[in-house]
Amino acid sequence: MFRTKSVEQSIRDTDDPDSKLRKDLTARDLTIFGVAVVIGAGIFTLTARTAGTVAGPAVSLAFVFAAIACGLTALCYAEFASTVPVAGSAYTYAYATFGEVIAWIIGWDLILEFALAVSVVAKGWSQYLGELLGHQVTVELGSLRFDWGAVAIITIVGTLLATGTKLSSRVSAVAVAIKLGVIALVLVVGATYFKASNLSPYIPPPQPSEHAEGVRQSLFAWLTGSGGTAFGWFGLLSAASLVFFAFVGFDVVATTAEETRNPQRDVPRGLFGSLAIVTVLYVAVSLILTGMVSYTELQGENATLATAFAIHGDTWVKNIISIGAIAGLSTVVMVMYLGQTRILFAMSRDGLLPRSLARTGEHGTPVRLTVLVGVVCALLAGFVDFGTLEEMVNIGTLVAFVMVAVGVPILRRTRPDLPRGFRVPLVPLIPILAAVACLWLMLNLSIETWLRFVIWMALGMVVYFAYGRGHSMLRRQPVGRAPAENDQPVADGTPVS
Repeated sequence: MFRTKSVEQSIRDTDDPDSKLRKDLTARDLTIFGVAVVIGAGIFTLTARTAGTVAGPAVSLAFVFAAIACGLTALCYAEFASTVPVAGSAYTYAYATFGEVIAWIIGWDLILEFALAVSVVAKGWSQYLGELLGHQVTVELGSLRFDWGAVAIITIVGTLLATGTKLSSRVSAVAVAIKLGVIALVLVVGATYFKASNLSPYIPPPQPSEHAEGVRQSLFAWLTGSGGTAFGWFGLLSAASLVFFAFVGFDVVATTAEETRNPQRDVPRGLFGSLAIVTVLYVAVSLILTGMVSYTELQGENATLATAFAIHGDTWVKNIISIGAIAGLSTVVMVMYLGQTRILFAMSRDGLLPRSLARTGEHGTPVRLTVLVGVVCALLAGFVDFGTLEEMVNIGTLVAFVMVAVGVPILRRTRPDLPRGFRVPLVPLIPILAAVACLWLMLNLSIETWLRFVIWMALGMVVYFAYGRGHSMLRRQPVGRAPAENDQPVADGTPVS
């Protein structure tokens, strides 16, 4: 279970004609994907809600803290992506570093992250569409409520991805341009109402939080017995864990390494470029927002960026923000969907899931997987009310980040001979800081999120022992033999020299 898959074998698998992805993407495409997946409705809703109920004006600093954790992790992703330019991201890196069972755990974890993200964001897209149209986009089917708006966006995105990643990138570029234009308008108009006095106190004094009781309190609060608090330094740190959701998905850039023309150069550029752009935008919007109105006027679960403009009488901005949110969420659904298919593609090619799913069609994309993911996510988005399940996306992402960070110094020690297009500086200090930062963010998630995560992981181990372990391509290799440089896979997947 702990046998590792060599980096050389992973790279050779990318040349299998039946499961070969087309190399179409450039650093510009990857940067667009990164911005497309990170800048979504969170910039219009999460910023205001977190400022009003958790952090106050210090929400801008919370974004900086979350960005630092992501930046440290991005360094680790960049080294892995330039060393192992193969689809699968953290799953593939774990297979080369920790062995098969850990790779399965990470892959199963990423399936949870992306499936929930696609479905949750699709429902958010549907809500904004309803606001723009002026009526609901749901219908009653007996005792069930069907969200046709969410199903529609998943169907459209799935069709684009099945056609090819280059076309998806072009569509993303248009949508990114629209939402960046909306954000620019918001910043310009909002700046006319800016008052520095609204930023004081920057870190409001702590207050008891009514949303932190029982299993809803953070694991850190339960372990320390400190209880849940809003505002103050603990509120600020808790806010960093919450706004981390706004950065979820930038790691999808690494999953496209196999489809990139020059992954050693372009993947690091795409990661760092997209992360820098979105961090500047998040901090700028949060500063303008909390400078427009006092954070006390943003308290309430329904507070959004539009709330601040409504206070000043600019209700017309609401429709502009809805247009930006629809454009933003369209690209988030697309890139999260892409990440889900590429994780499953890598796991299927390794035999841990049915290998027939890894076949690519005439467009060089895994069409079967794309359709399967679309059906599952459409059913989830169409019929399921997620509620607090959104935090599951955070914990799934953070676990993958920790494993990638820890894996860098391990692979440096076990395979120092590998060519690395990018190298993390100050190893092992930077990877340790990345892992610690992500673990801290995980501790600030609720107990119920941790319980659900443990149950999902237990289910994953059942699936692994029932199917994955017995069908693993790695198990078909003779024990103790590393694949030779001139190995060629035969029909049943067993390498021969």
